[in-house]
Amino acid sequence: MQTTLQHLTDQFLAYMHSGGIVMWPLFFLVIILWYAMGYRYHALKRGSKKSVRVLIRKFASGKRKEPRGLIDGAVVEALDVLRSGCSGKAARDTIDDRFFPYRQRMKKYRKTINTIVMVAPLIGLLGTVIGMIETFDSLGSMTLFSQGGGIAGGISQALFTTQLGLVVAVPGLVIGRLIDRHSRVMELELEQIKDIVCSEEGILHAF
Repeated sequence: MQTTLQHLTDQFLAYMHSGGIVMWPLFFLVIILWYAMGYRYHALKRGSKKSVRVLIRKFASGKRKEPRGLIDGAVVEALDVLRSGCSGKAARDTIDDRFFPYRQRMKKYRKTINTIVMVAPLIGLLGTVIGMIETFDSLGSMTLFSQGGGIAGGISQALFTTQLGLVVAVPGLVIGRLIDRHSRVMELELEQIKDIVCSEEGILHAF
């Protein structure tokens, strides 16, 4: 087990060294990107899959008490506002205040993900340009021909950073867009909760 781990570590370090100094910033961007996407994925857990109107009815009637996700929690918050005696515009304003932390949670790390997706390929391209410059500089002193890979080996190493930059950006772009779409749907659901609760203020007395 220890030998296998050491072998994998050596391979990883060799890969990182082959692409030059730019590989390490890209590696740390990978870690930050997946942490941010993991946070957003867990933060945007909806809870029950039932419609917003059904959830409001269930929580108002007491059939559901513990929220299991963000939308469940928002329904509970909105109903608490009604139970406090607020109505009309005051109820809407209070619900908006209660929903503010939910909206902040939904937006957290969105810009971080989008920034990394845009920056990672550029950093990878920068590493490739640096590698190509070093490759052609070495042609002047003929040191590249003394190496096993020759010119092809030097260019191959220079392209490692572009490869890693795309490995960072492509999954981040696809998964990030899916998470953003889910976030927009949940933002609409928050507005729907507010509209239903405020337009049906007698909902608490129906049960």
